[in-house]
Amino acid sequence: MSTTASDPLAALGSLPGVPEAVDSVRKAVDRVYGHRVMRRRSNEVTAEAALRGSRGSAALAGADWNLEEVRRRTDFSGEDEARTVGAALRLTAEAGQLLSIWRQSPLRVLARLHLVAAGGATPDDAVGRPRLADEAVDEPLIEAPLPGAEEVAGRLEGLSRLIIAGGSAPALVTAAVVHGELLALRPFGSHNGLVARTAERIVLIGSGLDPKSICPAEVGHAEQGRAAYVAAFEGYTAGTPEGMAAWITHCGRSIELGVRESTAVCEALQRGAA
Repeated sequence: MSTTASDPLAALGSLPGVPEAVDSVRKAVDRVYGHRVMRRRSNEVTAEAALRGSRGSAALAGADWNLEEVRRRTDFSGEDEARTVGAALRLTAEAGQLLSIWRQSPLRVLARLHLVAAGGATPDDAVGRPRLADEAVDEPLIEAPLPGAEEVAGRLEGLSRLIIAGGSAPALVTAAVVHGELLALRPFGSHNGLVARTAERIVLIGSGLDPKSICPAEVGHAEQGRAAYVAAFEGYTAGTPEGMAAWITHCGRSIELGVRESTAVCEALQRGAA
């Protein structure tokens, strides 16, 4: 992809369709933050967005439970789907605690996210570290070629440098690249999709675009469907300007759908129905 030497992500912001997506996302986020409910009940909106975002991320990982089942359940041990939903809930709860570390040491945050997601379900020596050359990856949704361990290490280090350096790229672009790169690398033996979507959430919160975490992109990714998610991701892995733009705009649409979900929550709270 085309980049500039000083700010490698900045050029992506000018790809066809991306400036419009950035503007559309910004306006949508501003509208929900301006809702009258946000002035006095923002904590309730944040909590509900976290629950719905967790449900959406788990759905993409193969545990497509209805929202009320996620809300009702207290035990997430046992069957694979329950563990997946539990991992998604734990990751969402953890995301806001890691913002200060993210800009200084994103690799530490990714290790922590994998540890939280695994929750004891993965052998201890494989938790919280990039996979080794002879280790398999359990990520059934993504069938793209799996990079080798050496490539994973190099690209993770490159991604870390970009995050630490910051830059002028819009939050949507940075979040989409972090999400896409982690999906492409699948650096851990398990839970890579959940971790990638949580990292996207961290970028959106930490960038100031969604500081109260009320715009769950995971909702939109799930609503657009697994097939659309995979097709857009294939654009990212292709690395062409068209493919990158398609992935970034897909992520933008996902945020807007998350905004729509939280706007509905605000309306329900205003009516006293939630």
